[in-house]
Amino acid sequence: TLPCLPGARPCIPKDFGHGSLVCVCNATYCDTLDPLVLPALGSYVKYESTKAGKRLERSEGRFQSSLHTPGLLLTLNISTLYQHVKGFGGSLSDAAAMNILKLSQPAQDNLLRSYFSESGIEYNLVRVPMACSDFSVRPYSYDDVPNDYELKHFRLVDEDVRMKV
Repeated sequence: TLPCLPGARPCIPKDFGHGSLVCVCNATYCDTLDPLVLPALGSYVKYESTKAGKRLERSEGRFQSSLHTPGLLLTLNISTLYQHVKGFGGSLSDAAAMNILKLSQPAQDNLLRSYFSESGIEYNLVRVPMACSDFSVRPYSYDDVPNDYELKHFRLVDEDVRMKV
């Protein structure tokens, strides 16, 4: 098991052609970010990724009370709260699970740590599709018996037992 190191580790890019780069994550290395720190009141932190090579590049700025320039203008009213953010995360589809399970156990541990730990991006939510989705290798459902309103024929399939539960 790798120690959880403080501080950022840079992306080791791998090119898949057509402008598609990914960062290598294997049994011994995953890129990480510096620990997240809330900005000072009136300031913001921005993370930017681009095809030109930026990988969650951090920059800081200050909110301005008024701005008179053409272009995009974002107005924040901090006195009114419209919604509560429960957390951040991603989807664990059949395809994602199949690829994770193809990794060695140390690589799986490193990948999951990079998503869910304090030394990673600290995901705290995961969406799991019910039955198949467009990222499944075959169509399936949990109960294909017509008019089975009591779900007497409901069954999890092998994909769910091996990869989702």
